[in-house]
Amino acid sequence: MTKYLIRRILHGLVSVFIVVGIVMIMIYSLMNRDLIFAADNVYRNLGNNQKTVYKYRMWQEFGYMTYVTYADYINMLYNNGEIDDATRSSVISIGRTSENDSPETAEYVAKFREYYESQGYAVQRLNAIMASARKVATGGQQQYFAYKDKPLYTRLVNYVTGLFTVDNIHAVKEDVGERGLTFTLHDPVYGGKTFAPAIIGNGTTHKYLFYVDRTFPYVHQNLLTINLGKSYTVNAGVDVFTTMTRAQGSYTPSVITYPSGLTESSADDLHSAVYVPGSRETSRVLSDRYTDDYTSVQTIKAGFSKMGYSFVIGIIAVFLAYLLGVPLGIAMARHKDKLIDKLGTIYIVFIIAVPSLAYIFLFKAIGGRLGLPTTFDMESTGKLMYVLPIVSLALPSIGNLMKWLRRYMIDQMNADYVKFARSGGLSEGEIFSRHILKNAAIPIIHGIPASVLGALVGAIITERVYVIPGAGNLLTIAINSYDNGVIVGVTLFYALLSVTAVILGDVLMSMVDPRISFSSKAR
Repeated sequence: MTKYLIRRILHGLVSVFIVVGIVMIMIYSLMNRDLIFAADNVYRNLGNNQKTVYKYRMWQEFGYMTYVTYADYINMLYNNGEIDDATRSSVISIGRTSENDSPETAEYVAKFREYYESQGYAVQRLNAIMASARKVATGGQQQYFAYKDKPLYTRLVNYVTGLFTVDNIHAVKEDVGERGLTFTLHDPVYGGKTFAPAIIGNGTTHKYLFYVDRTFPYVHQNLLTINLGKSYTVNAGVDVFTTMTRAQGSYTPSVITYPSGLTESSADDLHSAVYVPGSRETSRVLSDRYTDDYTSVQTIKAGFSKMGYSFVIGIIAVFLAYLLGVPLGIAMARHKDKLIDKLGTIYIVFIIAVPSLAYIFLFKAIGGRLGLPTTFDMESTGKLMYVLPIVSLALPSIGNLMKWLRRYMIDQMNADYVKFARSGGLSEGEIFSRHILKNAAIPIIHGIPASVLGALVGAIITERVYVIPGAGNLLTIAINSYDNGVIVGVTLFYALLSVTAVILGDVLMSMVDPRISFSSKAR
């Protein structure tokens, strides 16, 4: 079993990254990269050279290429000590055309071209666009830059190696005094009097690496960060994993004590504090509340995360499906061709034949007439708004379980071992419970982990119809807005869940049926 699990895990990981590689090829090679600006209002409002530069800069942000400006090159020389401040000031700006460059500037312009062309970059100069003889047109300032497309292999390797970030006391480059970790049993966030263990860092990106609070799952960590990919349109500047797991809804204020001793009602989550260099010097509000530059905090909100809403609705629907689908499937098999079997068959045909969007709207209309909420409201504390989404998700799963369990049991009923059991004097009830049901349930059991883990990703159609702020709609929104980071990140997440579900299904199946073994023996 151990060798099998290791082999399946390795094969699964290879498959996952092949899928991610294929998605990257589709996004970065086959799709028109200009499409990412389809809904970009900033791009539409720019003109002339400024629009071109913005396009290249965003292509770099989206992972298509590496983009370097002439000013970046001059600043690199200055930081490396190759030129002094006076030289930098005199050559960092180019002329409106190459003929307008000073001799010293022309020398460094030539060096810039030679340096980056030797590394495979394409170098481009955009002359100033003039509105009149002496006036530069809006957005028409001269530009000089180099760019190079990123190879797929490099992009994939960088993505994989950057999936996890481990915080450490050398993460902050600025001078923060004595670097180190402090363990305390009495978290300062709670006034230092409540028993609440925490590990606090100095020099780390996050101030709190481990802490305990009053919200599920009660023990939290910021030491290991998962980086699925940064969003640029769906949730600009925020990682996909954070987008899926961060709480939503209205702010939940409480009386908190800031590190400076100031006490006030606020929704700030001090446990999420991240280092921002020089932040206290530029903000009086921050200097009144904090004693160091760990000032960037998230807020505490009342609702679940996107994944949280999807999972709550999905897992209840899964439980309901197995609670109803399994006994109904057994009843159909035991009473084959009788009334209950015929009624069950009608339901199965209906749920399969009718498009999911149609019956979801049908049940939404029926539920609305019965007084049930038909749209989701994060600010509501009522539970009735969960009813219609759960029912809409459970109904097709119930029909699917009924269909397959009936089929498996009828197949087993015609097996030779059943006839032998009958001839041995076993009753029909004993045959069903000890043999038929046990063998027929094995394929059904294999699908349980997939059903549970599938609840994490949500349901696209159901969540859109009932306006659920879940994870199911995230991929479609990302595709519509050409948000490459979200597309790749969500694909990786889905692929990992799929591989995990298959492996857990195999393990669960072998635990239920000891005849199934994943170990190979030499003959």
